Amino acid sequence: MGLGVTLNNALAGMSVNQSNLEVLSRNIANSGTPGYHRQSISTVDGLGASGSYVRSAGVQRAFDQSLQSYYTRSTADAGYANARASFLDRLQTALGKPGSAGSLDTALSTFSASLQTLATSPEAYSARAGAVAEAQAMAETLNRLSGEVQGLRRDAESRIAGHVTTINQTLRSLEDINLKLADRSTDLGARSAMLDQRDRLVAGLSELVDIRVDYRSDDTVSIMTRSGVGLIDLKAAQLSFESGGQLSAGNLVSLDPTRSGVASLTVRSASGLTLDAIQQSVFGSGELAALIELRDKTLVTAQNQLDDIAASLAQAFSTIRTDGSPASVGPQQGLEVDISGLAAGNDILLDYTQNGQARSVRVVRVEDPAQLPMDRTGPDGVRTIGLSFAGGAAGVAAGLQAALGPGLTLSGSGSVLRVLDDGVGNTITVSALAARRTATALQGDGAALGLFVDSAGAAFTDSVDGAGQRQGFAGRIRVNPAVVSNNTLLVQHQAGATLGDTERVDLMVERLSNTSFSTGTGVTPAGTGYRLSGSLGEIVAQVMDQQGTVVANAISARDTQMLALEAVVQRMDKAYGVNVDEEMARLMELQNAYAANARILSVVQELLDTLLRI
Repeated sequence: MGLGVTLNNALAGMSVNQSNLEVLSRNIANSGTPGYHRQSISTVDGLGASGSYVRSAGVQRAFDQSLQSYYTRSTADAGYANARASFLDRLQTALGKPGSAGSLDTALSTFSASLQTLATSPEAYSARAGAVAEAQAMAETLNRLSGEVQGLRRDAESRIAGHVTTINQTLRSLEDINLKLADRSTDLGARSAMLDQRDRLVAGLSELVDIRVDYRSDDTVSIMTRSGVGLIDLKAAQLSFESGGQLSAGNLVSLDPTRSGVASLTVRSASGLTLDAIQQSVFGSGELAALIELRDKTLVTAQNQLDDIAASLAQAFSTIRTDGSPASVGPQQGLEVDISGLAAGNDILLDYTQNGQARSVRVVRVEDPAQLPMDRTGPDGVRTIGLSFAGGAAGVAAGLQAALGPGLTLSGSGSVLRVLDDGVGNTITVSALAARRTATALQGDGAALGLFVDSAGAAFTDSVDGAGQRQGFAGRIRVNPAVVSNNTLLVQHQAGATLGDTERVDLMVERLSNTSFSTGTGVTPAGTGYRLSGSLGEIVAQVMDQQGTVVANAISARDTQMLALEAVVQRMDKAYGVNVDEEMARLMELQNAYAANARILSVVQELLDTLLRI
């Protein structure tokens, strides 16, 4: 090997060392930079005319596609779990711990105790004033909790809007980076920096939505959701968020987009296809999916439960039940009941047995044609039928006869509804018939009292007309203004009656403690729900227990996902991160190699000088 070859080899070695030093210094300078991937120089042997030499084959960037994909999935799941846990923890804080000051069960317990005190001293002004004050505190607690739930829904919607803006910006940035990466003439150092930025953007996107990333051979990426909706290929998709106005308990998502009361979210692909992201469940994980679920399902269920409690509270004191009296026509036996005074939402209860099988039917007054026909069976086995009462008892009888079919004989005259068995057939027995209406008079209509009313003092009848009176009632429930102005109405159910009469108070105490309610499921448009049943106190306890369980599960899921994400991050730090100690050790090696090559150059120069002097 001649001196020229030796000189070329030494120069090539010094060039590679110089490139290594540049990469090493870049690694150390970025050792604390989030998303930076460690770089290294790839070297290969070059073949010359008189021997081999070392040369640089380019900069290599630490990257594991499998690990990156796992990180992307874990980030989305952690973002989803964290958002749910954060909001539900705020909801639990609003509800309060059972037995704590300001909690829902404490408000009910204190109100119940005030009625007990009133029952022992109905003539005492302080006892009546105390009962009214605690009733107001109970209503205000429900108002406050309803406001908290709707506030959380509005916060979720606001964050959805912010995330949509972030996602669009991220997709546009990825589109720009894809165009630059497709240009192979880009400097290798700049290309590595762009790849780091590409992965930062993908990681940020994965926190918000669940994505699948395809890393192509030219380092560009295509991204779609796990549900298969493309977000970026050559061009980026565009997300649109259109506000539905001020969010309240009456603003719910609907399967019919024209009737939906919440902000819409659509995805317009690069090809021009537009999808409803909410109706078609485009996003299954990530913070965005969690916020949509909270706004449209979880928090709606919480509002439904509060509305059920408020409705049960109002109906406990205001319901007047009229049991049917015996009736017969020839061999047919049954019951008849006066249904006058039943307002929209009031009902008729019918129990009978047919061929030894017990059946229960609830007939609800419904005057809104949009809500009819109504015929459903609840989880408790009670069949609920909605009918218009505009035709009087005869019209109700005809409608109910058509719904129940042959067997029972139903008829109506004036305001009296009659239900008879099948007579000599002896396969049907009518066991109970009752009409339930809402007390609107403060005196002279029995002991029932409309203590809790709707806004503007309207009686709560649980009407299902329109959106339904129960919807959002927890935010509107009030103590009857007439009772606030004159607390003697808590006692005097007859004008001029003595203040020592306990009939009305005893009724309120008994109904608050013993009346059983079945609230249905509070089903949301998405089909989620939680059925409440029992006394008012038991319903409140069920709500608090259920919400506590939901929060505990959400926090547990968040902790699990964060641990999984932390494990992935640690693996990525080991695979991609810069170990300064290792880099410094590598620096020593490069310095020694550089010094060796420099020594060779020095020796070659000395030999050449010697040759020239000969």
